[in-house]
Amino acid sequence: MRKRIGLATVAAFLLFGSQGVFGQAESQRPRYEVRRAAAPVTIDGHVNTKEWSQASPAFEFIFPWEQQTGAKQKTRARLLWDDVNLYIAYEVEDTDIVAQFTERDAWVYRDDTVEIFLNVRPSQTVAYYAIEANVRGAMMDYFCADARFYIKKLQMEGVKLAVQIDGTLNQREDQDRGWSVELAIPWENFSDMAKVPQAGTVFTANLNRWDGVEPNRRLSVWADSRLNWPHPHAPAQFGDLVFVN
Repeated sequence: MRKRIGLATVAAFLLFGSQGVFGQAESQRPRYEVRRAAAPVTIDGHVNTKEWSQASPAFEFIFPWEQQTGAKQKTRARLLWDDVNLYIAYEVEDTDIVAQFTERDAWVYRDDTVEIFLNVRPSQTVAYYAIEANVRGAMMDYFCADARFYIKKLQMEGVKLAVQIDGTLNQREDQDRGWSVELAIPWENFSDMAKVPQAGTVFTANLNRWDGVEPNRRLSVWADSRLNWPHPHAPAQFGDLVFVN
């Protein structure tokens, strides 16, 4: 069960430098160069080839947990940045598109959902930001402390989110093809912990996807959390986002 705590508790975590119960030894982890956007990305859910061609090649999510059942459907993501926003595009293969939640800050990870966990101060692995978006465009944003406590009082401002569906939502008997998501997240939302990145800045992150319904439900990730059950909250194992011009 996800737990909520107050901001004062987060401050205590940061003060005493907890490494968290999910802290792991440093190991080889994925690295992605986030290239600078030549112009602001149009957020309409269509992963436009021309706009996103300037990004580094997309990376594909992995399935580290053998105990998961069901089809291992592909998810690809890529990122861009400018002085105002972090841009993210997800392209998702999905033969059965399912989601129920429509309201802000619902537990959307229970639906077909994509996520980004972003640590803008990698010198610590206690606190990071999270944004989750389901296929219906419902968003949950929160501040995570010690990989266990989820502070949903955080309300990011100015986030642009759009989804495109190639198929039919919540019709279990047909064959869908997939969906795509675009996000623009203003850097101002992270100003309590970090400045706007410059060329050479390194943040850490994980990008994840929840797919399907029980009993055939799967989690895929960019960076292996190295936990023995399907769980993405392992900030010491996040991959590196290297910002370049």
